[in-house]
Amino acid sequence: MLNTAITAAIKAGNQIVKIYNDPTADFSIEKKADNSPLTIADKASHNVIVGYLEKTGFPILSEEGRSISYTERKNWESFWLIDPLDGTKEFIKKNGEFTVNIALVKNGHPVMGIIYVPVSQTLYIGAENEGAWKLEHAGETCRMTTVKSQGVKLPQPLNTTGFKVVGSRSHMSPETEAYINELRKEHPQIDIVSKGSSLKICMVAEGSAHQYPRFGPTMEWDTAAGHAIANAAGKKLWLTDLSGELRYNKENLLNPYFIVK
Repeated sequence: MLNTAITAAIKAGNQIVKIYNDPTADFSIEKKADNSPLTIADKASHNVIVGYLEKTGFPILSEEGRSISYTERKNWESFWLIDPLDGTKEFIKKNGEFTVNIALVKNGHPVMGIIYVPVSQTLYIGAENEGAWKLEHAGETCRMTTVKSQGVKLPQPLNTTGFKVVGSRSHMSPETEAYINELRKEHPQIDIVSKGSSLKICMVAEGSAHQYPRFGPTMEWDTAAGHAIANAAGKKLWLTDLSGELRYNKENLLNPYFIVK
């Protein structure tokens, strides 16, 4: 299943890149109009991923899929949770900081996560009993054996003299600023790094940032893949009161605020 999800993510990313690099695509359309590059890329990625994952027999919950009621979902023991194109604003701005997110969730807990960055062809993988890995320049036929032989195991040592906090390139709430100001009491030298999409979670998982506080709205498909990768790298996605981790397949798919560290 891990190899299937890796293939699905890369193939979906390739479809996104075709649209992203299309010189005739009008990226001035910021809303999800039917003919916008964003909508076309979202749907193309969704269709590719579903085409691979539906063969596993597990149900699929996708941001771009049909709305599935909690009455139907609540008895799912295992399911795929996907965001075919995470980083809407990053895609429209054409800064490359968008991702394909695929997670396998069991009993409310993400046990496998794949995040693929189509523009840089960077692959992040995390799974129980496998650990967390990062592979640059992933090829179309990439498998877990390739990731382990050519990639790096996460996390890597954080090489910085200060305390690095990663935040959203497109969303910085007053609550986030207040939290960072509290951190300054313990860590006077704080370096704030902006990043788009689920790459913020990846930065903590890989060891290039200490924390990612999120005091703003996210949906379950935004975080599940990154959550699995962070867990596999020895990190956690804590609720802001540190009472526990995020849970998935809730009746309301909106996430509470959280901190990755």
